[in-house]
Amino acid sequence: MVTQARANLLTMRKLVIVAAAMFGFGYALVPFYQKICEVTGINSVIKPDAVTNTQIDTVRLVTIEFDSNLRGDLPWTFRPLQASVRIHPGELTTVMYEIRNDSDRAVTGQAIPSYGPQGAARYFKKLECFCFTQQTLRPGEARQLPVVFVIEKGLPDDMNTITLSYTFFEIEGTVKKTS
Repeated sequence: MVTQARANLLTMRKLVIVAAAMFGFGYALVPFYQKICEVTGINSVIKPDAVTNTQIDTVRLVTIEFDSNLRGDLPWTFRPLQASVRIHPGELTTVMYEIRNDSDRAVTGQAIPSYGPQGAARYFKKLECFCFTQQTLRPGEARQLPVVFVIEKGLPDDMNTITLSYTFFEIEGTVKKTS
């Protein structure tokens, strides 16, 4: 009987050692796997600073012109801070417009974009624009508003200049009925 108990104790010790080794191997597997991948180049993780936008057409330059208009008696000053930019199709671009309420009352306006030449709008993709929402300015208030856009690479070759024009309309307070 003593030999049977001793054999069971030996088997139990071996199983505990195997279980501990399995736990240790499982715990060490992640850094071990990362090291193997680093050495062999398998499943490599791209570093953020190594990423480049391959969607930019670096061969072509397009001129984007900016225009601003006020409709009716809207008492604002409205202008682009840049008259134009030269960009590559696919390049993310930010331009700023400035608006100022020149009246003694709060005024709400909405900008409506238009594009030239006809057909350019389908290649002009705005990601952020003050034209997406109404703008309310207090008396004398001024703001700089961004337009973030990209020109798609599919822009036809004969379109080398695009004009982005905004017209601000007053939303409330100036509509007068005539009899």
